[in-house]
Amino acid sequence: MIKIIEVKKEGDIVSSMLAQRDDIERAISEHGAVILRGLNVRSSKQFGNLMEGYFDSPLLSYHYRSTPRTELKANVYTSTEYPPDQHIPQHNENAYTNEWPLFLGFFCLVEPKEGGATPVCNSHSVYNALSEELINKFESKQLKYVRNYSDIDLSWQVSFQTEDKQEVEAICKQRNIDFEWITDSHLRTSQTLPATQVHPVSGKKVWFNQAHLFHFSSLPTDVQEALAAQMSSDMYPRNVFFADGSEIPTEDLRFIREVYEQHTVFEPWQKGDVMLVDNMLCTHGRQPYSGARKVLVGMTRPHSN
Repeated sequence: MIKIIEVKKEGDIVSSMLAQRDDIERAISEHGAVILRGLNVRSSKQFGNLMEGYFDSPLLSYHYRSTPRTELKANVYTSTEYPPDQHIPQHNENAYTNEWPLFLGFFCLVEPKEGGATPVCNSHSVYNALSEELINKFESKQLKYVRNYSDIDLSWQVSFQTEDKQEVEAICKQRNIDFEWITDSHLRTSQTLPATQVHPVSGKKVWFNQAHLFHFSSLPTDVQEALAAQMSSDMYPRNVFFADGSEIPTEDLRFIREVYEQHTVFEPWQKGDVMLVDNMLCTHGRQPYSGARKVLVGMTRPHSN
């Protein structure tokens, strides 16, 4: 299970956390995530102040996003706004690009009636559970993420958070993303990235990519069939290949998903819970749920490969 720490109130929220920093840091380094209870956080503003105060770093804006979400204020966002009956697979945030947050914070403002947990999985454990042959294949070939922005998935305006094409192009150039305007409203991007990373603190290798999530095979069968009937594979909203353009074997991706499932743990949300996650050491996802659910997220300390 995820490590849970009951925080003793000593002054304000940040002071209470800092008073137990050793315990919190130890839990994050060992498990990749920790749930803090007893802080009595009640608003998105308090949560944002908590994140910035504890990590001594501003929260990051969510540009080049891949899922729908809403910004509340000061770079605090809703978690991915997918329908409650949908499962969100394990993933490291922004592992599909070359810049990502080192730490995430989740805050449960409204706990779900049933389900709706945010499961986590240790990325180093996943790396160790994969075969040497598979790791060598993915590391040597690398991965190419391809996205088509249209009315099927997120538009480029939503993903890049701008209406300005020149700003989109500037972001792509800054992040080494190849781009092509198929039409005035249709943008296609691709980016080649490694399948693994070295954790900046532990020095250990972690499995750090979203191949299993971006690949066409991750979609429900009926959605795959519907898309295949409407368009060619190069027009799919999102897909991933090896860097040379060759297909990734679906059996490899199936095995990777099974490994994630075997190593995933979760703790049901309680109102007021704050979960801190080392984004390189730990993936996260979402269980389907019923009833109201409101979990907020903040990202901090940018990192790049």
